[in-house]
Amino acid sequence: MIIYGKSDASTIEALRRKGYKATPQRIAICRIALNSREHPSAQQVYDEVKKIHPTVSLATVYKTMEVLRHLNLVQELNFPEGQARFDSYMNPHINLICLKCGKITDLEDATATEITKKVAAATKFKPNSQRIDVYGICRKCSARPLVR
Repeated sequence: MIIYGKSDASTIEALRRKGYKATPQRIAICRIALNSREHPSAQQVYDEVKKIHPTVSLATVYKTMEVLRHLNLVQELNFPEGQARFDSYMNPHINLICLKCGKITDLEDATATEITKKVAAATKFKPNSQRIDVYGICRKCSARPLVR
């Protein structure tokens, strides 16, 4: 299975290279988290992993998500209201966040890369990640009739 350019084997290698054990539960957590473009919360990852590994704990999921963040395989998206979500798409992009349904959609746009390069050139700052969020109402929610 390819996980956005990372196979299970390369994910296991990345874990082991940094001294982390590649347990079956941790591999399943990584597979689900890294294969989702839905920007899941740790709870959502837990709910999916529990179907495969019923004895997995939510604490194990949180710890593994922290490991993935430490390995720069996911970015943690914290929002003022709600649970943290995780983004496995690490290339420069824009997050479109619906204020009604909470869906997060990745928008690949050269502007995100250009902004990062301009900031680096102008400030001699060496970015290792970026985050651009645009809030609004998604097409699906915009099409829904108002309920009174």
